[in-house]
Amino acid sequence: MSASSSSERMSPTELRATAGLAGVYGLRMFGLFIILPVFAFYAEDLPGGNNYTLVGIALGAYGLTQAILQIPFGWLSDRIGRKPVIYLGLILFAIGSFIAATAVDIYWVIFGRIIQGAGAISAAVMALAADLTREEHRTKAMATIGMTIGTVFALSLIVAPALNQLIGVPGIFAMTGVLAMLAMLVVKKVVPDPEVSRFHSDTEASPTSFGSVLRNTQLLRLNYGIFALHAALMALWLVVPLTLRQAGMAADDHWQIYLPVLVLSMLLIIPAIIYAEKKAKLKPVFITAVGLLLIGQLSLAVTAHSIWGTAAALLIFFVAFNLLEASLPSLISKIAPVGAKGTAIGVYSSTQFLGAFVGAAFGGYLVQYHGSYALYAFCGVLLVIWFILALTMQAPAAVRSKMYHVQEMDTDKSMGLSRELAALSGVHEALVLADERVAYLKVDMQGFDEEGVIKLLGEET
Repeated sequence: MSASSSSERMSPTELRATAGLAGVYGLRMFGLFIILPVFAFYAEDLPGGNNYTLVGIALGAYGLTQAILQIPFGWLSDRIGRKPVIYLGLILFAIGSFIAATAVDIYWVIFGRIIQGAGAISAAVMALAADLTREEHRTKAMATIGMTIGTVFALSLIVAPALNQLIGVPGIFAMTGVLAMLAMLVVKKVVPDPEVSRFHSDTEASPTSFGSVLRNTQLLRLNYGIFALHAALMALWLVVPLTLRQAGMAADDHWQIYLPVLVLSMLLIIPAIIYAEKKAKLKPVFITAVGLLLIGQLSLAVTAHSIWGTAAALLIFFVAFNLLEASLPSLISKIAPVGAKGTAIGVYSSTQFLGAFVGAAFGGYLVQYHGSYALYAFCGVLLVIWFILALTMQAPAAVRSKMYHVQEMDTDKSMGLSRELAALSGVHEALVLADERVAYLKVDMQGFDEEGVIKLLGEET
């Protein structure tokens, strides 16, 4: 089967798999995010909650176990199957949620959040999506699943104050546990079982690729960036809700700030994303976003006593945050070695969760012993370093990733085909993996002669 005979539309099975897995991924991330705007208030009445170091650890504890276990859970799914690992992860997440819901002090909340993070299903979900989609539609499936992160993050900030008023933080934890169990039903009833489950270099981490990924200084810059981005985000949730309350806005009304800020920020980034991709201006847009993030973060410190000032600073911060969340995966894809994209994404994701833990935990320590301005200074230093790294990064090539199914062949033939594909006009990199029966290519965004690739692959069938 060549690319020319592939359907241009996703099949009903592919659509069902993508929608089901996006729902599962979204429900789980919703459960992790939803306490962010309200936990600082809840902790005030919790034994041990007057210690901001512990509050920060409770907020970010999920990130530590998530960072440690995400890649190993992906490898486990190669051995025992995708769905068993996803079920295990959702069970752990539900258990952690119920532990946090019934917590009698901050230490039990921390334990619950650690267990929540241990349900690290991200890699297994992406691997299952790869099993269930054809090569030409895999990028769309991954993008759909990935977009759920931004959507549920925005939704969680908006609905959390109202839910807190109705059922309180323990009720929110219990609700997320129930949602995790419902997600298991979605995996069972909605998501199809794959006919064949195999390793996919574009979505899974390979032990043999870690060296090339960790030695790539351009990827290391991006990994530091996602670490700093989520460290700053999590640290700010220790002080922003309290800042709004101290400025005179009741906790239950905070959604009136979060809703317009998030909606406006998402609308404002659309032209920037289109400009960056269509005009191959990713680096200048990226640098601008990092600079805006720094301005927004510093503005939060300056406007701490003003509701409108805090709202304006949050708008600047989230315009930059959402733009960077959209840009960073694209940069990873363009920079990563063609056969190590999955490994690069795995390291990137683990670094992201580690940043969430460090930002919340160390931010809590700074607030406890040095005050909120020390936290703002810490975030500022992280972002200044990132800004310098962004300024000195290499501009990424204007390329996009393509995948094509190939027939069964031996290793020697696949190496020869890789060389032939790489020699075609518009192809920057090419790698044919015989065991995956896939050709991975990085090609020019403009002027790529796909017909030449399809003809060459057709000659090999």
